[in-house]
Amino acid sequence: MIDKTTWTLQSAVADIPDGASVMVGGFGTAGMPDELIDALIAHGARELTIINNNAGNGDAGLAALIANKRVRKVVCSFPRQTDSWHFDAAYKAGEIELELVPQGNLAARIHAAGSGLGAIFTPTGYGTELAAGKETREIDGRHYVLEYPIHADFALIKADRGDRWGNLVYRKTARNFGPLMAMAAKCTIAQVSEVVALGELDPESVVTPGIFVHRVVAAGGKS
Repeated sequence: MIDKTTWTLQSAVADIPDGASVMVGGFGTAGMPDELIDALIAHGARELTIINNNAGNGDAGLAALIANKRVRKVVCSFPRQTDSWHFDAAYKAGEIELELVPQGNLAARIHAAGSGLGAIFTPTGYGTELAAGKETREIDGRHYVLEYPIHADFALIKADRGDRWGNLVYRKTARNFGPLMAMAAKCTIAQVSEVVALGELDPESVVTPGIFVHRVVAAGGKS
């Protein structure tokens, strides 16, 4: 019997080692798996490479992970907001490395990893410092930059509901990056508001099929 449910948040992240690369789903606070991140902080893994749309908001979630000095490097599109003070402080102190990736490229590179592509050509970034040292090519009169897929050891994502096979449905914009990251990580851990019985999810509404999910843990609350 396939049963990917995990009883506690702590056990869901217990095997994430120091130095792991971890994708974190969501767009800002929408779809951020805060409870899984709190469990990761309690677990104690350090020197992590975090792939996310931004570098944390306020004092919770990813910002708390940075504040606890667990992050070695951040790969993101928007490192600075009005409430990104923990990242700002760590970056200014030289405690954290930043790889800046345009948002479309970030999504495309993660998608490339999940789709098994070796690389992609994208026009975004051509002629800027972001393209320095990278292969470029002219295709049909337009200039492109070669970018490589972004893989990860783990993905922490948040969905609305899931079943024991790992099938997931999301709530509105909380699905940002989660489905792509689930495909691109070696181990995907999904935090859901509720684990439902098999057959209760409308197959037409399933966004992330269970084949991409390794663990499901119920954390309560709306996603």
